[in-house]
Amino acid sequence: MMAVQYYEGVGRRKTATARVRLWPDGEGKFVVNDKPLNEYFAREWDVLYMLKPLQVASMAENFDVTVLVKGGGMTGQAGAVQLGIARALLKANPDLRSMLRKGGFLTRDAREKERKKPGLKRARKAPQYTKR
Repeated sequence: MMAVQYYEGVGRRKTATARVRLWPDGEGKFVVNDKPLNEYFAREWDVLYMLKPLQVASMAENFDVTVLVKGGGMTGQAGAVQLGIARALLKANPDLRSMLRKGGFLTRDAREKERKKPGLKRARKAPQYTKR
């Protein structure tokens, strides 16, 4: 049987999509869209948020991570990457399911932007009512 080259997981959040690949026997390198992690995601909060599944599973140093992420904004992309990492970890080690589920990393955040309706100013904001 051939050794696995990498474990892949796809994560989505709002309009962002991330394709995450975990390469076994790595030294903890993290590349997003051919840039180092801290160069692509400038906010430290986003970086910490994304790495949570790896830290909970205590596998941050076991894998090299490469990510292709498209669409959305920075926060949406960070959420998509987090879900992608969790799904890829699950493929690498199915025993982590209960730990990742407990941390809430395997749940897709289904909240999307609601569309604007005709006759309204935004999705739900109606024009001010005037009696006269």
